[in-house]
Amino acid sequence: MAWDAGSGSDPGGPHAELAGKWAAALGGGPRNHVVPMSSAETRALLTTLAKEFVDIAANQGPTDRIAGLGGELARSHFVGDEVLGRSLAVLNTYLVDAGTVSADRAAELLAAFATGYLRAFRAWLLAEQESVRAADITARRLVEQQLRSSEARLRAVFSQAGIGTGLSDMTGRIIEVNNAFAGMLGYRPEEMCRLSVTDLTHPDDGPDMWQKYAGVLSGKYDNVQLEKAYRHRDGGTVWTHINVSLIRDEHGKPQYTLVLVEDVSERRALRERLHYRAHHDQLTGLPNRSRFFDALTAAYADSVRVGLCYIDLDHFKTVNDTFGHTVGDELLAQVAARLNACVNRSDQLVARMGGDEFVVLIPHSTGVEEAAGVARTVLHALAQPFYVHEHQLTVTASIGVMEERADRMSATDFLKAADTSMYWAKAAGRGRYAIFDADRGRREHTSAELSAAMPSALRDGEFYLDYQPIVSLASGQTVAVEALVRWRHPDLGILSPARFVDLAEDNGHIGALGSVVLETACRASREWHDRYPQTPTVSVNVSAAEVADPAWLDHVQQVIAETGMDASLLQLELTERAFMQTTGRPLRALHTLADAGVRIAIDDFGTGYSNLAYLGQLPLHVVKLAGPFIQRIRTPDTASPTDLLLLETIIDLTHALGFTVTAECVETRHQADQLRDLGCDTAQGWHFHYPMPAEQVTTLLSMSDLRLS
Repeated sequence: MAWDAGSGSDPGGPHAELAGKWAAALGGGPRNHVVPMSSAETRALLTTLAKEFVDIAANQGPTDRIAGLGGELARSHFVGDEVLGRSLAVLNTYLVDAGTVSADRAAELLAAFATGYLRAFRAWLLAEQESVRAADITARRLVEQQLRSSEARLRAVFSQAGIGTGLSDMTGRIIEVNNAFAGMLGYRPEEMCRLSVTDLTHPDDGPDMWQKYAGVLSGKYDNVQLEKAYRHRDGGTVWTHINVSLIRDEHGKPQYTLVLVEDVSERRALRERLHYRAHHDQLTGLPNRSRFFDALTAAYADSVRVGLCYIDLDHFKTVNDTFGHTVGDELLAQVAARLNACVNRSDQLVARMGGDEFVVLIPHSTGVEEAAGVARTVLHALAQPFYVHEHQLTVTASIGVMEERADRMSATDFLKAADTSMYWAKAAGRGRYAIFDADRGRREHTSAELSAAMPSALRDGEFYLDYQPIVSLASGQTVAVEALVRWRHPDLGILSPARFVDLAEDNGHIGALGSVVLETACRASREWHDRYPQTPTVSVNVSAAEVADPAWLDHVQQVIAETGMDASLLQLELTERAFMQTTGRPLRALHTLADAGVRIAIDDFGTGYSNLAYLGQLPLHVVKLAGPFIQRIRTPDTASPTDLLLLETIIDLTHALGFTVTAECVETRHQADQLRDLGCDTAQGWHFHYPMPAEQVTTLLSMSDLRLS
């Protein structure tokens, strides 16, 4: 209930209201006192006590002063019927029901108040007994009668208090318990008084609990609070919050222990339900992502080696899209049940990470083979059909397997490695597992970093061109140069196209990279054209993605116009595979450029699936033979008659279609001589020239120009 100023209480704040309710609970009159007090005196005393009690509770004051307030109440001769019990009830209402302080703090304050009251009351009794010794027999009888009456009232207060209360001596023998405590455990008070404290032990008692109790008995602690389970008489368990206080005699020697007991079974059950919900998946009942991370952290702290299988169901979205989420949810629940059956050790954990992703954690792993064995078991378990709402469903999974020493990488990197290997399994065809490989992981990590750095590298001008001359096999003159892009990476040094061109295509930066190459090459061609009459053709590689861009044709035409270069000096190279993907508008764009004089070349011919008849339908000028063909005739020993015949046939048919032939990767004189004899037109490779910067091309052209003059 709310603690407010209603119900006819006096104005003046919480302490005034508390005093009013306190006085009302005690009757407010002299019948509750050994020494009569007027109503005004009673109200003044309780107002003073209430004001200090409210102040201590609000400001987290020390409990020893609260004990002093209990003592002050007793010393004011408030020892009538149920004084302590009613006082505790009023104070508990103020503290707990009104939400003034936490339940633990409330129990601590009430225990201190009761302890102080009982100490003062006992001191008063001892004082009365001492006075009895000095009095005559008549007075002694009167006082003894009063003492018996007071003790009877104190027992009434003790037995009728709403909070469980018990008193035991220093041997642990239970002297007295009230109805609330006995009823809490299914006993009558007299039955519990035949027990000792140690008879109330429970299997869930921790050793620290009894260490603290021993500390109270030895006088080390005056008060301890803890959560304790009691065995109910019917066999059940009652969870309580107990406050154990030490009562000393006038010399400070421990004499009794007083325990205040609150039943918190419902509160604990609610806490456990909330904890379960916070750490378990509601659909499958498996531990959730949060619980898994706790278990992974514990495994890292406790294990030498740790294994993990990261499981992702293949094409699960299709199930939801086709049959609905109800079927999808039931399928996930059945998958979870099968995964749980795959583990054979109690310390292994199956958890749902979210969606259709699951993990199996293997603490104390014996090696990667154990983790791989779990993965195989999972694949076998999922291979059997699932029956969900009259549908028969087949499910496969991709599993990433990670196993490593716990001291070699962090838990975060460990999980990331398992996730990465799961994607490797998907890329390899799904329905399988892949074991993490550190070298591959490092390569992919570097690729990811390069991909992320590419936009700033393009912006900062880190890409530049080298050029490899293409020479006439008949005259030995340089007739063309192929533009080869490089990346001058600030940390990794010079990177070849093999390191980043595919990344540029994957991350959507191939258009920007291609623009850099085209514009740079065309500017260089114009400079060479202005200086030398025998200007070589500049060959630029183009990807299928660039040609498919609707703006690509306009951009090429714009670069040619802005640089002022002769369109016939530009050659665009597409791989054989790229040509196979080029149809419709992209193919028309190539025809448009070819009609304008731009030369079109097919690169790496022989590595794809095209044939020479198909080439006749393309706007081609040059066929560049792939390196593997040329490697077959590297030396006289490696060149077979069949290889030479194959090359001769390709060259003759290419000429018959009206195209010229360029051989790539020519590294030896033997290759050059054989190609010349077979009628190949031009060639490039290390036998003639390594790729070189534009300045060296200029020098090469100047020397050629001198020879011609």
